[in-house]
Amino acid sequence: MGKAFSVGLKEVRQIVRDRRTLAILLLVPAVFLVIYGYALNWDIRHIRLAVDDRDRSSVSRALISSFVNSGYFDLAGEARTEADVNRMMNGTDVRAVLVIPAGLARDIHAGRTVPVQVILNGDNANTATTAMGYALTILQNESASYRLVAGTAQAPPVNVEPRVWYNPELRSALFLVPGLIAYIVMITAVISTALSIVREKERGTMEQVRMAPIDAVSFVIGKTIPYFVLSLLSAIGILLVAMVMFGLPMRGSWLLLLLTTSLFLVGALGLGLLISGISESQQVAFQLALLASFMPTLMLSGFIFPIASMPAFLQGVTYVVPARYFLIALRGIVLKGVGLDVVWQQLVALSIYSTIVLGLASVRLKRQWS
Repeated sequence: MGKAFSVGLKEVRQIVRDRRTLAILLLVPAVFLVIYGYALNWDIRHIRLAVDDRDRSSVSRALISSFVNSGYFDLAGEARTEADVNRMMNGTDVRAVLVIPAGLARDIHAGRTVPVQVILNGDNANTATTAMGYALTILQNESASYRLVAGTAQAPPVNVEPRVWYNPELRSALFLVPGLIAYIVMITAVISTALSIVREKERGTMEQVRMAPIDAVSFVIGKTIPYFVLSLLSAIGILLVAMVMFGLPMRGSWLLLLLTTSLFLVGALGLGLLISGISESQQVAFQLALLASFMPTLMLSGFIFPIASMPAFLQGVTYVVPARYFLIALRGIVLKGVGLDVVWQQLVALSIYSTIVLGLASVRLKRQWS
């Protein structure tokens, strides 16, 4: 028993000396609890709604108010033409559009059935399905109130016509596959490069590299290029397999898709190099790489859980998650067929992220170089 106690005491001392492992053991469970507790929310709220009100009557305004006051929809804009609807739906401005036909109030008072259209963005099948359920319930309740006012037992005055764009069948594969592409590519790219420089340290070859006539920036670039080529080939392979096996469409430009994927990969590889530069062993590098890529990409990118449904502070955290911008651009290019005029903001964000992490990796390596 005394020997076991001695071994245990030695292990405690080792854990205390290894501060990174101690921090991971103590802090990561608490961080997971906070992130998962807030992000795992199946109640979708704050769905951005645009309105195309062609009637502009008190009845149509009451109908719009019923959506806004429900707490599920936020009025995000007004569409006056079909071009406005296309622009808002192609980008990230809105997730749904309520189209109210002209003559709504007149036809309801006359006892005629009026078709009201709800257009939904189907690139996220879960959100679209839930939003459709909310919209149908709201319109049915409003229709019932109109029927009571009219004092008739005929068919409901409002006939709901839901339309789902980009994914009419609401196939979950078209929603999940782009997210899986980002998830797989992010993890493989970060982990592969996170182990590269640490491997040099453990093998003792880092000292030889320092003696060579090469600067830190060139070393970082040289370390990145092979993994970039392999990761890009892997990403293209995953995309092609998804098209064959899951029927993923390709409605946009291949060139734009390659540019977007390349920017995302450069940021992921830079993050891996930064982790490799601050780690002293492959075990620590692997743990940090998994934490930095797995949870943010899965939970905070909009892959599964809508960002709009998260608390404000967690929404702020998502702005530093590169997969957030990559997913918006990827789904836009693949499912919607949008061009550079729509996804340029995402590309700028990915470029800034890539520049920052590569710069930090170079600075960290320069300190070790000297």
